[in-house]
Amino acid sequence: MILELRDIRKSFGSKQVLDQISFQAEGGKAFGLLGRNGAGKTTSIRILMDVFPADGGSVLIDGQPINYKKVRIGYLPEERGLYPKKIIIDQLVYFAELKGMNHKAAVKAADYWLERLGMAEYRNKRLDTLSKGNQQKIQLITALAHNPDIVILDEPFSGLDPVNAMLLKDVVKEQIAQNKVVLFSSHQMSYIEEFCDSIAILNSGKIVLHGDLHDVKRNYVRDRLVVRTERPENIIADFGKRCEQIDDCTLFIQLAAPEEKQSVMQQLTSAYDIDEIKVFEPSLNDIFVEYAGDKTDKEDRQ
Repeated sequence: MILELRDIRKSFGSKQVLDQISFQAEGGKAFGLLGRNGAGKTTSIRILMDVFPADGGSVLIDGQPINYKKVRIGYLPEERGLYPKKIIIDQLVYFAELKGMNHKAAVKAADYWLERLGMAEYRNKRLDTLSKGNQQKIQLITALAHNPDIVILDEPFSGLDPVNAMLLKDVVKEQIAQNKVVLFSSHQMSYIEEFCDSIAILNSGKIVLHGDLHDVKRNYVRDRLVVRTERPENIIADFGKRCEQIDDCTLFIQLAAPEEKQSVMQQLTSAYDIDEIKVFEPSLNDIFVEYAGDKTDKEDRQ
């Protein structure tokens, strides 16, 4: 399955929120939709879910207009939307039935996920008796119980302790392994980097970067080396201004050109006690700051 948003436009009054955005997300892989607050991520997701229509463009599955009666979508929103005073199992069954399940199947699916996420003991409790992290897991069940084809996770790790974050990681990997389209929206770049094969970065309603995450990183100019050594002072003395010390044992070395990397690596490893040496590759956080920042941000960093 390939999910595609093609040339999507959306305005609210005189404000254009989305300006012909296009991206693809493939089943069996995770896709990261990134951007600062107000960039257009939530509007894109709502159009994808048919909450409201686009002014122009198309939402496609395998090249054809999406049929919302056949394609099941599961959504974990950033702003949680459950009923705090209601019994948990009643809510889970209610939401699963809204998404097309019969009562018996909804109960079975809810109980499976309660057990899977270690929440079975809270089955007949009110939601507001749970911690924030456990409420998050209940919200996740509403997104997964009806076995969706497309799973949309908006800030999924918010409020989770490390143990529950690891549990959620396992669940996400299971969904990907089932060949579902998994779409992440998050400001926690480490999770995007861990899960996502491809990304799109929105800035002011436009896609400013889109593609395979590995290829995006490889396309950066590879003209810096990362060197780890117990004796950085020797390298600093010889390389001078070409060196930038990051911490007690780590240096950045600026190359005159990318083609110089092999010769400089050989020079370093033959002349100094080197523990590790590699070409510097930007993190997703570095890439996000570059592409999602506005002009003022970029000027401040220069």
